[in-house]
Amino acid sequence: MHKNTFDYHQPTDEQITQMAMLREAARVYGEALQRYVPEGADKEHIIRLHRTAAMWANVAVTRFDDGTPRGDAAAVRHEVERP
Repeated sequence: MHKNTFDYHQPTDEQITQMAMLREAARVYGEALQRYVPEGADKEHIIRLHRTAAMWANVAVTRFDDGTPRGDAAAVRHEVERP
């Protein structure tokens, strides 16, 4: 786990745009799940997993795979160091 895992990282304007697009896609898929999946425990479980995946997609936009936040001075160094 990266030392910044639980820190807040202000998204850049580009990241905010990307996150909005992901949220819209998640909303559309969530509405399809709500409409087409039969009621019951499985549906509840699927929707909870979908919510979790949507939240983690937003996190992924703001971080590198090792947890380093994108968009700040540390990230700039990280981008230069990456092969």
